[in-house]
Amino acid sequence: MSFDRIQPPLVFGEVLFDCFQDGSTVLGGAPFNVAWHLQAFGAGPVFISRVGKDPLGERIEQAMTARGMITLALQRDPSHHTGTVQVKLSGGEPSYEIVDDVAWDHIDAVAVPPMPSGGLLYHGSLATRQADSADALRTLRGRLDPAVFVDVNLRDPWWNKSQLQHLLEGASWVKLNAAELELLAPDGDDLESRAQRLRERYGLRCVFATMGPDGALAISGDERVDRVAPAASVEVVDAVGAGDGFAAVLILGLLRSWSMADTLERAQAFASAIVGRRGATVDDPDFYAPFIDHWSL
Repeated sequence: MSFDRIQPPLVFGEVLFDCFQDGSTVLGGAPFNVAWHLQAFGAGPVFISRVGKDPLGERIEQAMTARGMITLALQRDPSHHTGTVQVKLSGGEPSYEIVDDVAWDHIDAVAVPPMPSGGLLYHGSLATRQADSADALRTLRGRLDPAVFVDVNLRDPWWNKSQLQHLLEGASWVKLNAAELELLAPDGDDLESRAQRLRERYGLRCVFATMGPDGALAISGDERVDRVAPAASVEVVDAVGAGDGFAAVLILGLLRSWSMADTLERAQAFASAIVGRRGATVDDPDFYAPFIDHWSL
């Protein structure tokens, strides 16, 4: 499958507010987080989602507009509320209570404006938990023939293995964590062999596996293995959105034709910075400036 790097990346899926125990709320949702970071890095993503006709939906649209993000594919739902998630932290590690049957569960394929074909389409697995959004994603993948980046995001009870396997078919890249990899490829002897089995089974260009404090690895089609580890000392406020920050820089590396070693190193550095902030999105251009300067974007 061809991959047109000139086309703006398309990001499909959930947008919501992460609600923390201390009463704070932060914009979130894995696809939204990825789109937010890509915008900050100058990649100009098109975010495809749905919010309610309610105050939270207004806040999301206003935040996107203030950020300079494209909003033409952000749908407004008169019948379903904007999504929220209750986040609980234990030792900096989050657990999630995800509200069901909200606006992003009902993305309408008919309401999606014309999109360029042949580019990169990022989506996760959570956005397919309801039929409407699952059908919209299937329609977009069929209509646009994109190079697909699947970010596995297993949240009980909102996933099943057969549906996830269907999403992996026709994908080019897959990102997942060690626990998710063990569920999807249990027969391997270690993380590396499981990632290789997954890549071979679905004909993927690359599998990216994150390992928390142990870093991450990438296995490409030539069976090359690249690894990266975080710095010895990383300040952790919470780990919400760390994987999304990692995914955003992986996509940036694909768009900019970076080497795999550079891509992994930069993704790890950015994810390590994200865990030092509350929530997954950062509304401060200065946060991104050192990365932009160092990467010569």
